Amino acid sequence: MNQSEISHTLNQQQLQGVTTTEGPVLILAGAGSGKTRVLTHRVAYLIEQGVEPWQIMAITFTNKAAGEMRDRVDRIVGHGAEQVWVATFHSTCVRILRRYADRIGYDTNFSIYDADDSKTCMKEVCKQLNIDTKKIREKRILGVISSAKDEMINEEEFAYRNEHDFMMKPFISAYREYQSRLRSNNAFDFDDLLLKTVELLKQDPEVLNYYQNRFRYVMVDEYQDTNTVQFELVRLLANGHKNLCVVGDDDQSIYKFRGANIHNILNFEQHFGEYDPTVIRLEQNYRSTKKILEAANSVIRNNEGRKEKTLWTENDEGEKIRFRQFDSAYEEAEFVAMDIRSQKRRGNFDFKDCAVLYRTNAQSRILEEKLIQENIPYRIVGGVNFYARKEIKDVLAYLKTVDNGDDDLSVQRIINVPKRGIGATSIGKVTDYARENEISFYAALLTASEIPTLGKAAARITPFVRFIEDLRKSR
Repeated sequence: MNQSEISHTLNQQQLQGVTTTEGPVLILAGAGSGKTRVLTHRVAYLIEQGVEPWQIMAITFTNKAAGEMRDRVDRIVGHGAEQVWVATFHSTCVRILRRYADRIGYDTNFSIYDADDSKTCMKEVCKQLNIDTKKIREKRILGVISSAKDEMINEEEFAYRNEHDFMMKPFISAYREYQSRLRSNNAFDFDDLLLKTVELLKQDPEVLNYYQNRFRYVMVDEYQDTNTVQFELVRLLANGHKNLCVVGDDDQSIYKFRGANIHNILNFEQHFGEYDPTVIRLEQNYRSTKKILEAANSVIRNNEGRKEKTLWTENDEGEKIRFRQFDSAYEEAEFVAMDIRSQKRRGNFDFKDCAVLYRTNAQSRILEEKLIQENIPYRIVGGVNFYARKEIKDVLAYLKTVDNGDDDLSVQRIINVPKRGIGATSIGKVTDYARENEISFYAALLTASEIPTLGKAAARITPFVRFIEDLRKSR
């Protein structure tokens, strides 16, 4: 796709974002300004200019965004598009670690702990360290650890920074023991995927050079939501050819509570100043009416420490925005239900034409109650994540156990699923034996008949071990 072809479908600023390929580029993309269009056409343009598809990396934040970008790239580029690296931060790190985790002391068949796995692990840590979880919740400890990892602070650095703070002592010991258990289980949590990849790239020049040479062009979407460790990962990968293109909007940064560092986008020119960065503003909105943009601009311009931009559109004026304030969530839900009922009764639209957006899942209960009272049919979009369902987690635990016997959490999860008569007492005895002998839980199961405290329970463990070993042989 050459410049003359894409100029017919892009405005001047979008075209500049597509064709400015060399050096650091910051594309400030307001809401509805076509940033995904720019990124996908940029990929196509690079390939048209002779860049090999496998030399292009595009990083997004969610699997959905990565999937959408992948689909668009496939449609525009066609043959060879599958070689473009389009992935989330976490999946990018998984791919790197699956290949090189052994360089930092892990096996490449490591397990990945989700939030539930991490909480289970932390419960065991707190029990071992006699941390009162009624005073300090496991969730709070994990939150502190996660924040530290976002800032690239490992357990030893964390201990050094907080050694004189008496209130932090439980967090210091919990962080150390938590990481020790992850390592002995050959496992990473989500934060480790990023942190350990950065550690790998910094510690192993061979691996760093490989990826720097491979990726001549690196692009990052939603750059305003990156945290410190993500910034460092991007910097390391792009430092080979210096062709880094980031797309984002500081006015849409809402994830500070999850570690997002707004200064990554605000200080982009300073971070990469020696390479003469280019700043491009996408200000034409294709999604909203003039009324909506007028209101949005009026609110946004009051933000402090922002990069100046003003969205505009050629769309119609549109209807006026209605604003209502309520004293309680019940009044709000009642208004929503009554308004939908009223609009339906007047024939303005049908129930299927309505959508109610809310910020947290906890808000849905009150809305559901009011919709039921008004006899309004509804469907909740979302709910329990597929991989969070018990049966799915059980199956995954079996697969992890077959692949990585060092993952104690997975083995313990399914040792009595389905019921085998192996209770908590027996599991506790095996755990104690494993800890005393410094072996994994599964390794202890292999020698269950030699654990004196188990008694007759050892006979119930043997069929489980035989089953897992049979599965391993059939891989």
